[in-house]
Amino acid sequence: MENAAATTEIAVLGWSVVLLLVQIILQAVSTYDLGPYLLGPRDENRQSGNVMAGRLKRALENLLETYPAFVALALALVLTGKVGGMAATGAWLWLIARVVYVPLYAFGVPAVRTLVWVVSVVGLLMMLLRLMA
Repeated sequence: MENAAATTEIAVLGWSVVLLLVQIILQAVSTYDLGPYLLGPRDENRQSGNVMAGRLKRALENLLETYPAFVALALALVLTGKVGGMAATGAWLWLIARVVYVPLYAFGVPAVRTLVWVVSVVGLLMMLLRLMA
């Protein structure tokens, strides 16, 4: 088994946290039009009038739908020693597709965005297949 600290899967997991933080920050910054409302308890359900803010929020929510599976798969692969090869390729495929997905969604690019999402799921499936092998 590779040293867990040196595996591709752990490196990609680290970069996935960077992606998560970037998406959170982009989404938060895009809601600038809500002004002081953002500093309070947000008891009223106000929405930003900025179209980009809505898209970035939905892109973040979409990431969060598959992120737990990615984290679980990356850690399980390391724990079982089934790292490298198809697992590493799947991890990179998932991350790269997720990075590409953000601007596609933010700028409202149809169809290609969905294709990129499918590529990210293929990455997860590659990781799962390696884990189950």
